[in-house]
Amino acid sequence: QVQLVESGGGLVQPGGSLRLSCTASGSVFNINAMAWYRQPPGKQREFVAQVTSTGSTNYAGAVEGRFTISRDVTKATMYLQMDLLAPEDTAVYYCNADNTYQNFWGRGTLVTVSS
Repeated sequence: QVQLVESGGGLVQPGGSLRLSCTASGSVFNINAMAWYRQPPGKQREFVAQVTSTGSTNYAGAVEGRFTISRDVTKATMYLQMDLLAPEDTAVYYCNADNTYQNFWGRGTLVTVSS
């Protein structure tokens, strides 16, 4: 079993930056890919970014060039550096991890981009 805890959300102004963290605990050694998803108000959850077990990264078109995903295996922590934030980025951001047969989710952290 894997437990995921997100942190770093908050209120930022348009054009600002924020860094989210996701710390995994439990059976962390079998985790393959990790990813960030988000759910804007009134919308469905959507993919944001992923980092694979080999270190490769993938981004949704809406965030590519502005967001950077990274992973520190020694700390069992994944990060999402968000720059040039816009109101459209307002959402609850969720951490996701898988170990081939199971997917795990954190409870989410709220990011609000507003002036």
